[in-house]
Amino acid sequence: MPRRQWSFDYPQFPGKDFTDIVTLIPSSTLRRKTFYAIMVRLTKYNLAICLVVAWGGFSYGFGFAIFVTSIGQPGFYDYFKLDPTTDYTANILGAINALFNFGLAVGAIAQGYLADILGRKRAFALAATCSLIGAALVTGSVAIGMIITVRLLSGFGLGMLICLVPLYLTEVSPPQHRGFLSGFTTLSFGLGYVVCAWISIGCYYATNLTVQWRVPLAMACVGPLALLIGLPFIPESPRYLSLKGRNSEAWEVVRKLHHDPSDPEESAAHAEFTQIVRQVEFDKEQKTGYIDIFRKPSWRKRALLALFIQFAVQSSGILGIANFLVLIFGSLGMTGVMPLLLYACFSTIGTICVLISILTVDKMGRRTMFLIGFPALAVCLLLEGVLQYKYLGTDNKAGLAACVAIIYLYIVCFQLVDSVAFIWVSEIFPTNIRAKGNSLGFFSYFVGAITYTTPSVLAFKNIKYNMYFLYMALCIISTIVVYFFIPETKKIPIEEIGALFGDEVVVHLTADGHGIVEEGKDVRLEIEDASTVVHSQKV
Repeated sequence: MPRRQWSFDYPQFPGKDFTDIVTLIPSSTLRRKTFYAIMVRLTKYNLAICLVVAWGGFSYGFGFAIFVTSIGQPGFYDYFKLDPTTDYTANILGAINALFNFGLAVGAIAQGYLADILGRKRAFALAATCSLIGAALVTGSVAIGMIITVRLLSGFGLGMLICLVPLYLTEVSPPQHRGFLSGFTTLSFGLGYVVCAWISIGCYYATNLTVQWRVPLAMACVGPLALLIGLPFIPESPRYLSLKGRNSEAWEVVRKLHHDPSDPEESAAHAEFTQIVRQVEFDKEQKTGYIDIFRKPSWRKRALLALFIQFAVQSSGILGIANFLVLIFGSLGMTGVMPLLLYACFSTIGTICVLISILTVDKMGRRTMFLIGFPALAVCLLLEGVLQYKYLGTDNKAGLAACVAIIYLYIVCFQLVDSVAFIWVSEIFPTNIRAKGNSLGFFSYFVGAITYTTPSVLAFKNIKYNMYFLYMALCIISTIVVYFFIPETKKIPIEEIGALFGDEVVVHLTADGHGIVEEGKDVRLEIEDASTVVHSQKV
């Protein structure tokens, strides 16, 4: 394989380290010399560190789902002396969910600062510690007031975690596989839902009523603990290191991420590292507070769209339905363990569909999946509303079975928008504001959760099927907004996505990811070693 060569119109840099070179050469002087057909490969190391970080997503999913399953356990109501048929209990359940989501929202916003101040790894450690302590306190709760309070702490930690997972995954993923790897966010918390649901079914048969609901709560400690154990073995994000001027460390991380025997000259690593450092140097002089994000037009557009798309996902009714699904199944005539069993199947099918979604998102594209998913959800919600209007409160087994079947179809269609929204929001912001931009998206996600879960118990109890028609109308509105305002980002390097919103891109990668494409005059710079320039001369 011939040496990788780039062309520059710039004086020689004898003896300079590669990390110094890329910050000195003007972006307008780079020009592509060679095109390689080999695309950037997904390495085992890259996949391994993403799987470690995915424990954060699992922690969020399990921590969120434990309360969903607890309200399906007779022991929960017996221990706290609650009557599941009363408005008082409905209000208590709504308050627990609302304050937990408030904690998630606060954690999301805090993450925007902490991930930039502490770094991605240390922020992970703080979030996992808060989640672990919160889960332990929830497990030991002896009163409703205590559950409400400590779920707030648990929510804070989990809110940070679920923001940090796609942030980190996006920053260590190659463009061609970014959708798949960033999609581990949704896949991992979906697995948290599934594991929690099936554990809860087993606990339902416990003779000790307290064991029924305390064991799943205690198991919520596993995810944060596993993440804390795995953190020492993963690197800091190379983009964060570059943002803090630690370019030599960033280079070593990028080099390891792209280690590929078929690319002995590490051309992919050199190209991506050059782009990262150049773009970060260009961007990082700007103010990056939350208010500053809304002052710059291109950033403001991204922020508003991130706020919209995550709220739109919630507006499809997912948490309003899923959080109280065991109660909904109960209203459809299911008794005993059946509501929990149906919820477990619901979570399992949804997670399988997440896997299919993230395997196809880099081919279909984010925008395309939004434009298929939201209309499909609208149709499902229309059918569910009509069926419940006709059969709710009756003993028509076929009609009630159809209601359940449409709810399952709904979760299949939902994965066309849910996992994609997490991916899209985490990749549209530049490195200097990515943590805060991601926080805004998740803050909107959790505000949507509060908006739709707080009144859901009473809403489904009092206005019943009409809630589905409301969610349907919101899905139609979301489709229209996506069509006119959401751009496609698939396979675009994250440093180049800014061009879609009007920002300047300093350096562009070639289509194969192994080189750089810029216009300029010829001065040859040959990179023979991974980090040292050994030859540079004018042509």
